Amino acid sequence: MCIRDRYQRRVHGDSQVKQKSKMGRRPARCYRYASGKPWPKSRYNRGVPDPKIRIYDAGKKRATFDEFPTCIHIISDENEQISSEALEAARIAANKYLIKTCGKDGFHFRCRVHPWHVLRINKMLSCAGADRLQTGMAHAFGKPIGKVARVKIGQILFSVRVREQHQKVAVDALRRAKNKFSGRQRVVVSRKVGFSQLSHEEVEKLQEEGRLETKGDHAKAVSYTHLTLPTIYSV
Repeated sequence: MCIRDRYQRRVHGDSQVKQKSKMGRRPARCYRYASGKPWPKSRYNRGVPDPKIRIYDAGKKRATFDEFPTCIHIISDENEQISSEALEAARIAANKYLIKTCGKDGFHFRCRVHPWHVLRINKMLSCAGADRLQTGMAHAFGKPIGKVARVKIGQILFSVRVREQHQKVAVDALRRAKNKFSGRQRVVVSRKVGFSQLSHEEVEKLQEEGRLETKGDHAKAVSYTHLTLPTIYSV
């Protein structure tokens, strides 16, 4: 107990002295909507706590793009801020369900947003006589307390690619993850193959033409100018 509290206990008695306790996290509704410019961690913005989410890829990350052809996304329907705590809770919920149903090597899960924006809080004293020690909005620029991701309408939050027989399971896993977020989100099944930008028809056509270049978990089309044509010698 500090000297001020001991003095107040002697003057006012035990009933009027409130012990100072550690403040809990503010609810997400306090920081749900973006206001002002983004404020990332930098040499000017120091003392920022680490985000809760540290793992952005889970499952069989080295699987080729055609091993898991079915892809499902969570898409945001609001302009809002999502805390790193909510992202971590959603990741755990989806990852647990996918491991239970598909097996640890039966999917590839990816978080598509990163919490760069730093939140601030102007801590107020909660002890007796606080009005004499602290004056409301004077020097109200707060201290960092956490990080959030700023998302827009139509932005992808989470993606998971699975085999075709596990499509319903993956949709249910992302539905469970969606419940950890405030606001409105949609779970949609992509027309593309895995995490690539190519549809199933485009992949088949490029494979016939020999213009499909695979790059791990995605693939791309090679232009005609970059194809190595056989050399023809004139006799």
